[in-house]
Amino acid sequence: MTELDLPEFAAGSVWLVGAGPGDPGLLSVLALHALRRADAIVYDALVDRRILALAGAGAELDFAGKRGGRPSARQPDISARLIALARQGRRVLRLKGGDPFVFGRGGEEALALAEAGIPYRIVPGITAGIGGLAYAGIPLTHRATNSAATFITGHDAESGDWAAIARGSPVIVVYMGLNHLGAIAARLIAAGRDAGEKVAIVAKATTPEQRVVITTLAEAEAAAAGIEGPAVIVIGEIVRFAAALAWI
Repeated sequence: MTELDLPEFAAGSVWLVGAGPGDPGLLSVLALHALRRADAIVYDALVDRRILALAGAGAELDFAGKRGGRPSARQPDISARLIALARQGRRVLRLKGGDPFVFGRGGEEALALAEAGIPYRIVPGITAGIGGLAYAGIPLTHRATNSAATFITGHDAESGDWAAIARGSPVIVVYMGLNHLGAIAARLIAAGRDAGEKVAIVAKATTPEQRVVITTLAEAEAAAAGIEGPAVIVIGEIVRFAAALAWI
């Protein structure tokens, strides 16, 4: 096999890397390259421990997780930490669950690095709204059901134009919505979605603890009780494919 010509991870630079939804096998080659060469790894709460175990010997592991409803690092502090480490001449890996630019605040961190004059690279990762659904046997699109999908955050059910979302998207993928699923479902039903429409809750996607619960909008709140996150939620006709395509 020909050796890949991978970019140098230069001292004094920061790589913003997506670790994917959990399964270490879903890491990109560039992500693994960065893990093995980084001097300092600033990682999120959703990064699987098996992925951190791939870090090079002597790498400093610096936890900077943010979880809803729990004490979390402040975003300005995380950005300042990345800049400080880079200015020390370290190879700094900012490791984020999923993709750094999909609800991951990677854009904010990249802007802070750019303003500070710190060299950086973006390494995309597989986001849970795609990879997590695939591991649940749910295709994000299918010619028989939909040619569009909407990705939204559900941590605040009070905000957002739920009526427009309900009317405009055949498939809705909700991140960080487990604790507000009842309110989200109620707003979608009030906006015209069928109360019997299928919903899938995919918790701890792509990990050995993955759990998939199939329910309906009307029963979504009850179905979410007792499920431990992180979880991605998908609403739409594509959920029906899970019965036939559940390959795990």
